[in-house]
Parts: sequence; structure tokens; C-alpha cells
Amino acid sequence: MSDLAGPAAAYSPAHAGAGVPQAASPAGDAPCFTPSDFVAVVNQTLEYAYASVLVTGEVASFKVNQGKWVFFDIKDEETSVPCFMSVWGLRQPLEDGMKVVVRGTPKLTKWGKFSLTVTKVAPVGEGSLKKAYEMLKRKLADEGLFDPARKRGIPERLTRLGVISSTQAAGYADFVKIINARWGGMKVSVAHTQVQGMDAPDQIIRALQYFNERGDVRMIALIRGGGSADDLSCFNDEKLVRAVAASKIPVICGIGHEVDESLCDLAADVRASTPSNAAEMLTPDKMAVRARLMTEMGGMALAVKNAINAMLGGLGAKSADWKRVICAKIDQNAALVQQKWKLIAALNPERVLERGYAIIAGDKSPGGVVKITTFTEEIEAKIVKIQERKVQDGGKEGN
Repeated sequence: MSDLAGPAAAYSPAHAGAGVPQAASPAGDAPCFTPSDFVAVVNQTLEYAYASVLVTGEVASFKVNQGKWVFFDIKDEETSVPCFMSVWGLRQPLEDGMKVVVRGTPKLTKWGKFSLTVTKVAPVGEGSLKKAYEMLKRKLADEGLFDPARKRGIPERLTRLGVISSTQAAGYADFVKIINARWGGMKVSVAHTQVQGMDAPDQIIRALQYFNERGDVRMIALIRGGGSADDLSCFNDEKLVRAVAASKIPVICGIGHEVDESLCDLAADVRASTPSNAAEMLTPDKMAVRARLMTEMGGMALAVKNAINAMLGGLGAKSADWKRVICAKIDQNAALVQQKWKLIAALNPERVLERGYAIIAGDKSPGGVVKITTFTEEIEAKIVKIQERKVQDGGKEGN
């Protein structure tokens, strides 16, 4: 349903005032109501025509009553509209003079005053966003929410990862590409959410709850590519920031560009500068691992050779004992070499192809052309249909 409804329908007493007692009118056929009935009919009409609206303006006369209720006006150069909401719904700090967008429902109160019952409010514009960011940052920092002592690192030998992102975003595509290119074999579960706008924080919070309740991933990656300050402001939502900090599973945040900083970044266990950087931090580089193993094997071979030469130089009456020692040393290092060779072989893409798998590269959208590489062939194919594959246990999942 659209946030902003269309124009109001034409008023009809038989339509909007159905069930409302009406007295005979001295003014002819104009409907006549009691004050209570009139307020009820007006609110029924407003609810039908404008069930939910977005209004942008400047905050004025902001106040909190009894620690429960928030009152303020939203105004422009000519008009102001009274607004009412609960403190619970206030997810970013407000003060007079800030420019905001509010979502709410117009109401006529029983005292005959017009107001907007607000469900969500968010700062807009660089100045207001920065002010709200700094106010909330100070509040949460004073509570210790960003304390380095409470943060956890990336688990060793990470094999199961949960990802929260928009699967249509370029940042998500880069993240997955780098994850697969650097190591491969990681089981990734994906929760698709909005990553900007007023509805994004609640969707992301539900995704965090989903992964924490399932408990089958060892790390959660919250990622989103670059954007304007307004686009990224959802990651400064107080309820979302607290959910990131409270996650039982460690969270890594890769949001925006390197210069961007959100409160979710500060609350997360690990902060990455971009989605691509998050993928690099989460996975080792298999080529670097292979090179290191080759270097270690070369060092072991040289150590074996030096040990043999040293032992041969001292052979004499105890040559039989030396021979046993040498053979044991050779056997020991040969076993280590064999282990390293097995690991190198496991990292060889050709072995994967030899087992019947294939590598697909190219435009994987309907009508796109891809190259399929098998162990013995290279095939060029055209994508006819793409259908999401659901996995029962582990693997990639979409929400």
C-alpha cells in the first residue's frame, strides 16, 4: 500500500456516516450531527481517504510529557500541524528546528482539534541528520554500547555465515563474488531486507532476530553499498543499533563507502569499510594460502636435506643408529609433505571440475550468455529461465 493515499473520495452521508444517528436538519438536506458523531464521521472519512500519509517539515514546540508521550508541531513557512506519538516510537532524537519526515494518520480529537497521530519520524537533510546522529551517539556511548571490551572477533575457520542485505543491490553482488573467489565452500544464508527508508530498520531487526533464534550461523554480515546521508540514515535508528549490539551472534557491518560511519558500525563487533572489505575480512585468500604452503614445504625439504648431510658426516660405529634416526626423520617430514600436498590439491579448481562440477561465468540474467567450464569442455549457453533453489539444510536461503 502506498504511504500517501490518493485524493479523498466525494463525501456521501450514506457512505461515510453509515450507522451514525442523524437528526432532521433545519437547513434542508444537509446532514446534522451531534459533536461526538461529527468527530466520528470526520475521522472515518480521514481514515478512508488518508490511512497513512508522509509529511515533511520543521519541528517546533517539541516536548515529552510524563516520559510517555511526545508532542510537537511540524511546520513550513505558512502552516503548522500538531503531532502526537508515543516515546516508544521515537527512534532518533528530535529537537526544535530539525527537518523531519513523519508518517502518520490525520485525526480530529474529541476536543475538536486536528492533529497527526505519528507512527514513525526520521530526520532528513544533512544538518538534521548530523544533529540527530551526534545526539544519539553521545547517549549510546555514555551507556557503553560502543565499548571495545564488549566486542568479539571473527570466528576462526568460519564456514557458516548469515547475510542481511538487499539481494538486488550491487553491494551484495560484490560481496558474494568476493566470498566465492577468495575461498569458496562457505555456507551462506541470506535474509533479504530493505536497506534504506523508514521500513528498513524494523526489517533488519527481524532478520537479526531470525538468525539469533535459529543459531545455525557463526557470524552475521550486515551490508549495504554507498548512498547519500538520507539513504544511510536508517542505520542510525536507535532500536536497530541496540539490536546489533545485543546480538548473541557476532555481527560485522560493511555499510556505505570508507568515509561513511553509522551507529550500527560503532555497535557491531567488527566494522568493515565497505561490503567488499567485509568479504575480504571474512575469508582467507586461497592463492595466498597455497603460496604459503609451498614456501613451508620448501623449507621442510631443505631442513630434511641439511639433517641428512649432518648425520652422514658423523657416521661411524653408530651408523646403524644414525640410519634409523635418519629414516624416522625422513618418514616424519614425508608425512608432513604429504599432508601439505593434499591440502594444495584440495584447493586446485581442476580437482573440483574433475569431480563433475562446473564453473559458470557471464551474464546470469534471463537472455544472458554464460560460459560453462567443465573438466573437458568449455560450453557457451544462453540463460532461458532462473528459478530460486531452496535448500533444506544450510546453503543459501532468501527471505
